[in-house]
Amino acid sequence: MMAMFAVMRVASHDYGDALSKSILFFEGQRSGKLPSTQRITWRKDSALNDGHQIGVDLVGGYYDAGDNVKFNFPMAFSTTMLAWSVTEFGKFMGPDQQRALEAIQWATDYFLKATSIPGFVFALVGDPYADHSCWERPEDMDTPRTPYAVSKTFPGSEVSGEIAAALAAASIVFRPKNLGYSARLLKRAKMIFYFADTYRGSYNVSLGQWVCPFYCDFSGYEDELVWGAAWLYRATKAPNYWNYVVDNAKHLSKILVRNIDGVTYSGGSFAEFGWDAKHAGINVLVSQVDYILGSNPLNMSYMVGYGQKYPQRIHHRGSSLPSIDQIPEHIDCQGGSAYFNSDKPNPNLLIGAVVGGPDMEDSYADSRADFVHSEPTTYINAPLVGLLAYFRSHPSS
Repeated sequence: MMAMFAVMRVASHDYGDALSKSILFFEGQRSGKLPSTQRITWRKDSALNDGHQIGVDLVGGYYDAGDNVKFNFPMAFSTTMLAWSVTEFGKFMGPDQQRALEAIQWATDYFLKATSIPGFVFALVGDPYADHSCWERPEDMDTPRTPYAVSKTFPGSEVSGEIAAALAAASIVFRPKNLGYSARLLKRAKMIFYFADTYRGSYNVSLGQWVCPFYCDFSGYEDELVWGAAWLYRATKAPNYWNYVVDNAKHLSKILVRNIDGVTYSGGSFAEFGWDAKHAGINVLVSQVDYILGSNPLNMSYMVGYGQKYPQRIHHRGSSLPSIDQIPEHIDCQGGSAYFNSDKPNPNLLIGAVVGGPDMEDSYADSRADFVHSEPTTYINAPLVGLLAYFRSHPSS
């Protein structure tokens, strides 16, 4: 494996440029009131009333992919990974470290809102079915922005455990910069972990019709609980969290079988790592960067805006529709269909977005309709940030 890794790293890439763009991507995914420092200027304010119908401020956070729904489970994983990247490799980021901190805080400020009511953790905002039937700019959204939460009676240990991990990991990052904010994040992380562990259950049951099949939990919530405890131990060094990891990690080796909507799934592989399965991440994070940046059979970069050849027709509403600067008039639910079906490149460059990638034959169609391969997500980008930061300072490692 090391030999293969060395061979794939023969080609030299501008890792610093790729790092800057991988962080910039998150600005294009922002929901809420955008700051004056916003660099992706074709994006504007959106979803400014999230939570108002129930009297809770849920404005902010990130759209997870090319749609306009805020799914807090993958958003929290992306945040944990960004925080891990800065913790491990922040010293290699140079001026991009501050941008990475801003990306993390955009999420953690939102998660403090989403966990502000004791006994409740908000899991998503928006109607995924209504949203997925439209092709609209986030600035034009007219689909329901319904908030959904898990609770003591209707638990969701996976989403709560991942939010606890994100807050704990972020508390480590901000400790040298803003001790008060760090302490606030850590206090909330402890509270949410206790909630997740005490009131155990999967949000597949509590919110299944809204989170499945989009971000159904296939691997069980046990790995998120261990993951959350591991980050709390790292943030506090408290032995009770370490004991929790030791006592519970051994149960993750079994193959988990879940029946979801009448379909049986197996999970729990130590070879998997992502927004759902944390098993491999609990042990080690490994990822072949050069392939993504262009050292592949097509000689193309799978990061938008990096290199001379990269995806032009990504599955992303905001990128594929004209910006408000170009067409200020409202584009309704079906008004964007012509842009979705067009063969023309997306008018707005979502710089830094890493798409799903090629198929098993190393072929890439560059089609908006082929969302499996052409859609960028926050949880694809987030794990790359730390690796790019390392390679930025160690280009020949």
